[in-house]
Formats: sequence, structure tokens, C-alpha cells
Amino acid sequence: MSPQTPAEPGPDGRPRCRWASGPWLRPYHDLEWGVPVRDDHLHLELLVLEGAQSGLSWLTILKRREAYRRAFAEFQPEALAAFAPARVERLLGDPSIIRHRGKIEAAVANARALLRVRDEWGSFDAYIWSFLDGRPLRGSWDREELVPARTELSAHVSGELRRRGFQFVGPTTCYSYLQAAGLVMDHVRSCYRYRDLSGGGPGGTPPRHR
Repeated sequence: MSPQTPAEPGPDGRPRCRWASGPWLRPYHDLEWGVPVRDDHLHLELLVLEGAQSGLSWLTILKRREAYRRAFAEFQPEALAAFAPARVERLLGDPSIIRHRGKIEAAVANARALLRVRDEWGSFDAYIWSFLDGRPLRGSWDREELVPARTELSAHVSGELRRRGFQFVGPTTCYSYLQAAGLVMDHVRSCYRYRDLSGGGPGGTPPRHR
């Protein structure tokens, strides 16, 4: 790709980040990626899904998203935190999700850690946004190759989350989560969503809730 290559035009003619192709990734890109999340259930969902993605592609996880919601109690923190070892064992036999013991156990651990944070901060949302003083960090990338896989911010957040008992939240996974949850907006500048999420689109984009 040349340094001047713009975002990829979609079937509707609108330029998008080049990874946003196909019937799964395009709507996720258009409607969710980079939109600020303000809901603890959705924060937990994205933390679990990004952890499940480790070593795999996001498309692999996205296609299983509804199965994950069913398997993990719709990501209700209290319900997921209460999963007993027998429930984990049953999930290891569920072919609709990634059957990785460490990732499944991490989902339960993360729900429990989120509840502890909520007890201290009132909500996980308040806690996670405190790393950015409540305002999303906007990237300014002309090419997707320039978008980092991890940053000092993600390394810092990763360390703090792990200190609080969260699992599968290494710096790279954590940066993917920050992007997905809209704490960091990394659409390339030529993507039509860059303008929308930078406040220049028609009416902007409201925060995401479940």
C-alpha cells in the first residue's frame, strides 16, 4: 500500500478502514468500533471477547458473539461471577465458543474483578475512563500500518487491570479493547467514521449501551 492509499471504498461508496470488509466486519466497523462505551455489561463483554481473540482473528470471535452471550449469561457481571467450576467444565464442551480453559476461567475472573472495581468506583465505566479523564483519545493515522498494536497507555492500563485480578489483558489485548470500547478512536483519517467520531459528522455518535 502506498503512503497515499486512502481508506477502502465499500459497496455503498463510503471510504472505510481497509479491514472493514464483508458482512461481519463492515457493520461492526460502522456501528461499534471506536464508539465510546458507557455500560459495564458491554465493557465486560468486550474485555472477554478481546481476551478470547488472543492468538485468533477478530472475525473468528465476532461470528461467535451471540454464542458467547448465551454461554456467559449475557455478560451480566453478577451472574458470570457466580459461575462454579462445574459450569466452566460444561463450557469446555460447548463447540459454539472457543474451548480454551484459561480464557473461559479468565471470563469468570474478570467478572469478579469488575464487581470489585464497581464496589470501589461505583462503576467499572467510571474507573476505566479515569485513565483518560473521561475523554477519548483520538488517533490521527493516514495509513492502517501506522496504527500501533500497543502503546504506553495500554501497557499502563494492562498493568493496573492485572493488579486488580483481571486476566488475559496484556498490553496488546488491552489496546484492542480500548479501541473497541472507544476509549481510543483509531479509524484512519480517510475513513468516513473518523469524521463522525471526531465530532464532524451529522449529529455525532452517542455513547454505546447494551
